[in-house]
Amino acid sequence: MNIHNSMYVRFIGIIVLAAVGVIFLISSLPISDTCKCENPVERDIQHEQFHRSFKELSPSDKHKLAILVPFRDRFDELLRFAPHISRFLNRQRVPFHIFVLNQNDRYRFNRASLINAGFLLVKDQYDYIAMHDVDLLPLNDNLKYEYPKNGPLHISGPEFHPKYHYATFIGGILLLKIEHYQLLNGMSNKYWGWGLEDDEFYVRIKEAGLEVHRPRNITSGPDDTFLHIHDRLHRRRDTAKCFNQREVTRRRDRETGLNTLRYSLDSRRELTIDDVPVTVLNLNLECDKSQTPWCECDSKGDAKSRLETKSKS
Repeated sequence: MNIHNSMYVRFIGIIVLAAVGVIFLISSLPISDTCKCENPVERDIQHEQFHRSFKELSPSDKHKLAILVPFRDRFDELLRFAPHISRFLNRQRVPFHIFVLNQNDRYRFNRASLINAGFLLVKDQYDYIAMHDVDLLPLNDNLKYEYPKNGPLHISGPEFHPKYHYATFIGGILLLKIEHYQLLNGMSNKYWGWGLEDDEFYVRIKEAGLEVHRPRNITSGPDDTFLHIHDRLHRRRDTAKCFNQREVTRRRDRETGLNTLRYSLDSRRELTIDDVPVTVLNLNLECDKSQTPWCECDSKGDAKSRLETKSKS
């Protein structure tokens, strides 16, 4: 009899404990009047606070960079350039925008005049510019595209460039703040065809008392600091010299620059390349043939160019 009573008591105890457990579980479940679900308003506030924290890390007063890319018939290179430079600068958290300065006229390519035109079109919205070749891609993350407050910053220095190694070289990638480029009156407009416009610009920089700065503590060299994607066999450079071009373009130009540039903006196109926004400025440059007849090498100029090339060889 005692055994039966003991079993009965245990059975009752188990039932009581089970009932208490069920009641506890039911009371913890949300019901319509006491729902503990996430409040949509609070959730939106939390998301806004989360995104605001990123904005605080990238303040709106950071200097804005306009990347000026002189351009003609280089679309395959542009397709590689835009995504690459975007990833590179995003890692540095540099606010930037790419402007492709597309020469739309019939004259020979004029890199310097394109940069002058691009500068005039962006100078009021940006703090500094990068004169950037489309075929030169930076690989070393220690190449900082920082605001060049103390003077021109030459990213592609001669000790790192894949091809050019002379001390006064400032081509490839050069950064200047807006005030300094304005002070120099930009670049010379006399350089139709390829080459030498950077060398003349170097003289302008030195005469203005500015010092060219270059990245420091770069451990890579000419073979692995940049990727040079220009195919010289597929796209030959226009190195012809006609009329008295060779003589004139080897002197300091004190006549032309930003204040003498003649151009028109044919159209402006916005496009994206692999989600990277790019602005294409289609530019028509004007040529005063009384000053620079070599903007078009006619038969007379071509004949002279061939004679110069033959005598040089």
